[in-house]
Amino acid sequence: MKFETPLITGKLIKRYKRFLTDVELDDGTVVVAHCANSGSMLSVNEPGARVWLSPAANPDRKLKYTWELIEIGGSAMVGINTQHPNRIVAEAIEAGKVAELTGYSSIRREVKYGKNSRIDIFLEDAARPACYVEVKNTTMRRDLSPGAPAEFPDAVTSRGAKHLEELADMVAQGHRAVMFYLIQRDDADSFTLAADIDPTYAEGLKAAMKAGVEVVAYGCRVTPDEIEITAPAAIRL
Repeated sequence: MKFETPLITGKLIKRYKRFLTDVELDDGTVVVAHCANSGSMLSVNEPGARVWLSPAANPDRKLKYTWELIEIGGSAMVGINTQHPNRIVAEAIEAGKVAELTGYSSIRREVKYGKNSRIDIFLEDAARPACYVEVKNTTMRRDLSPGAPAEFPDAVTSRGAKHLEELADMVAQGHRAVMFYLIQRDDADSFTLAADIDPTYAEGLKAAMKAGVEVVAYGCRVTPDEIEITAPAAIRL
């Protein structure tokens, strides 16, 4: 996924009220940017860190910028915008970069299913069962030592637990279901669950896997120009 316009750099002052962020731009101007991330953003909201913002395409929008990236530890790039993962994964599937999800002739996004829900990515082919793919943005990495995994979730997610149940229902109906964790940072090559943060979600994933839901995780290359999937990440559950 390429950014449509050049990103603007600055320094994070603070994130507050979940969706608002104060940023000091490189020229010293302080702006309020939209934070498109409803999670706690634990480990990726360090004041003083270098950040990148995208300018709003609509000149009438109240908030003129959206927070896109943050640099952690002076080197690791992280994409924090949760509006992008579905597009990133869909583009990778179409390009044949996700080995587990090749061979489908049709790909659609935001398809209604289950109990008043929408699946992130829906794959179809006449020669095989339909495939339901739920994508979760993964940014948290509390341990920055070499080899330490990225973790999900960074906050309690009852909505995420509901999605696991609905994926299991799809398997029971004869379809294929995949839980896809997109590690939107470039310093982690493995994935694990933050069961201490949300034990209910951890138990839900265990039950979903037992029911036949598949789990995959992929890392990303994150730059101010684009974010793209790179390689599978080791899953440590």
